[in-house]
Amino acid sequence: MTKSVLQKSIFLQAEPEIVWAYLTEPDRLAEWFHKPVRPLAADQKLEMFGTTSGDLLIWGEVRVARPPEYLEYTFTVKPMGDAISVVKWTLEPVAGGTRLGLHHEGLPQTAEAFGLILALDKGWDEHLGKMRTALHETVDA
Repeated sequence: MTKSVLQKSIFLQAEPEIVWAYLTEPDRLAEWFHKPVRPLAADQKLEMFGTTSGDLLIWGEVRVARPPEYLEYTFTVKPMGDAISVVKWTLEPVAGGTRLGLHHEGLPQTAEAFGLILALDKGWDEHLGKMRTALHETVDA
């Protein structure tokens, strides 16, 4: 059986340091994803809240934060139960901006969990689109 891993890659018209801010700073995260109480930093608890509901949506722990090139944290949402997945972000400078990579592994492998994988896959697409819009509007302003 093949492991279920979600992988995404997008190009952003912003330097890695700016993209890093969108991955780690509460106000920037709120523009495209969910808002934590504090900036994401290594060996810190991860708690992300709905920007409108205020409900705890994602929790885990930030394992590695090497600005502005690599961020890794554990990731759990309510539908995952006790399962803990891992999200890894890579930032690579390219001419004109940054190539941002997402690798989300450790997802539940059962047939019953496939709907969750589909929802996470779609969710990452939507969130990355919002990040692109937020970043490009800021860069172009």
